[in-house]
Amino acid sequence: MGPPHQSLSIGLTTLRVGPGGDRSEYPTPASRCAYICLPIPLPPLPHRDELSTATRVHGPEQAFSSAPEMASAALPEAIEPKKKGNVRFAFACAILASMTSILLGYDIGVMSGASLYIKKDFNLSDKKVEVLMGILNLYSLVGSFAAGRTSDWIGRRYTIVFAAVIFFAGAFLMGFAVNYGMLMFGRFVAGIGVGYALMIAPVYTAEVSPASARGFLTSFPEVFINFGILLGYVSNYAFARLPLNIGWRIMLGIGAAPSVLLGLMVLGMPESPRWLVMKGRLADARKVLDKTSDSAEEAAERLADIKASAGIPEELDGDVVEVPKHGNSDEKRVWKELIFSPTPAMRRILLSGLGIHFFQQASGIDSVVLYSPRMFKSAGITDENHLLGTTCAVGVTKTLFILVATFFLDRVGRRPLLLSSTGGMILSLICLGAGLTVVGHNPDAKIPWAIGLSIASTLAYVAFFSIGLGPITWVYSSEIFPLQVRALGCALGVAANRCTSAVISMTFLSLSNAITIGGSFFLYSGIAALAWVFFYTYLPETRGRTLEEMSKLFGAVDTGLEAEEPAKEKKKVEMAATN
Repeated sequence: MGPPHQSLSIGLTTLRVGPGGDRSEYPTPASRCAYICLPIPLPPLPHRDELSTATRVHGPEQAFSSAPEMASAALPEAIEPKKKGNVRFAFACAILASMTSILLGYDIGVMSGASLYIKKDFNLSDKKVEVLMGILNLYSLVGSFAAGRTSDWIGRRYTIVFAAVIFFAGAFLMGFAVNYGMLMFGRFVAGIGVGYALMIAPVYTAEVSPASARGFLTSFPEVFINFGILLGYVSNYAFARLPLNIGWRIMLGIGAAPSVLLGLMVLGMPESPRWLVMKGRLADARKVLDKTSDSAEEAAERLADIKASAGIPEELDGDVVEVPKHGNSDEKRVWKELIFSPTPAMRRILLSGLGIHFFQQASGIDSVVLYSPRMFKSAGITDENHLLGTTCAVGVTKTLFILVATFFLDRVGRRPLLLSSTGGMILSLICLGAGLTVVGHNPDAKIPWAIGLSIASTLAYVAFFSIGLGPITWVYSSEIFPLQVRALGCALGVAANRCTSAVISMTFLSLSNAITIGGSFFLYSGIAALAWVFFYTYLPETRGRTLEEMSKLFGAVDTGLEAEEPAKEKKKVEMAATN
């Protein structure tokens, strides 16, 4: 007979080693592991070759007494490192999706300068110019509401392509407009495309991003809005010297080029894993999550969370599964959960999403961006080239600081950036109002310090906006809504954003005539102060949370399996300890 089998209990598993070094594993009885029955991951057991070598050198007793140390030493190797390639893949997907935001940014930027030439060419009144500038925001409501249903129907990816096609048609019509009516029709078509883009870009990016980088990646739509604004300013400067009836048409028409490139590139993106799960395509969703998660464990956890949110039982698995249906009441149920009969937590989520969108625009950012040439003209800059050059400086400042913000969203958190950004905007608006008021009271004299204060305050304002309130609005609103109501919730947020923007942009000239241009910015500073109070008292921090955990931050009661698991584990430990 050979030597007897030796046994070693490590964690919840007992290792039995035979005389030839062969090993077998079996569960440790509960009576022998009362002190270790905890829900923690265990390290891999030492290989039999390691035990055999230790037995030859030190003997059986020393070998088995050192096995736990070998298992402990192996613990760091059991932790799977982050997959850098996966982060890069998610990064590329976020960039492609967020490029749709260039369409809105370019339109905002280019209209600030093109409107000066359109007014001369068509001999328009200030009221018609106001409507022309702001009406696209109202038209975009059609796109933002349609995008929610479209993206649930054909998927997030093809909705992005659809948005690019619509905007291409709108830019083409504006570029070839021969009168004010045709120009307004082109604005209508382009507005629908902008509405689609604004809604779908942050939703897709949030759904494809891992939690560790979601703030960074979901801020990309705002980055590309700013990049588009800068391109619009540069386009104004580049084509300003062309003949009057040609220059503004090229400025508007050339906006069709990015949409063509975007529509082609987006076809190479994967579909959103959450949309795939909603359609029962678990195998496809698993592939996307494997490519966009930090680790295999995170991919599995994300898939389980998404299945739970979609109402798919945990034990139901396969390449394609049937998703529980609610008949024709799906859409009614979504509206009921979010609008007509929300829980207290859902109501807070909705008010948070709508509130942050409202205050982003009500604090006057579109007045600064759209009417910056007129504003600088009021400050005392009369040369047209200097006006457009200073406006380009606004675009550069916005773009640089939005890039800075992307690196702090997941390090500092949403709330600190949001509160400090809004505080800086309040001070900048007060200084801007003071500078423009001084210049307005001395129309026949140039006051260098007031002109300098106005320019510096404008640059400071857009810098503070871009480092916090600008990008965080899209990040925050795209991540707080539960999966079943996310499309509708984000569409409502975009609607609030565009409605407020339309009111601000279509009333700025009239407001300036009524209370002076300096008084307008004093009014915006008061609204920004209200925004700071709202953010401080109402919005919780969301950094590092998965999308499926957001409801708990707003007071949702967890009644699912997750609430039952801790109780089961606690009971298990107590039973093991009494044996």
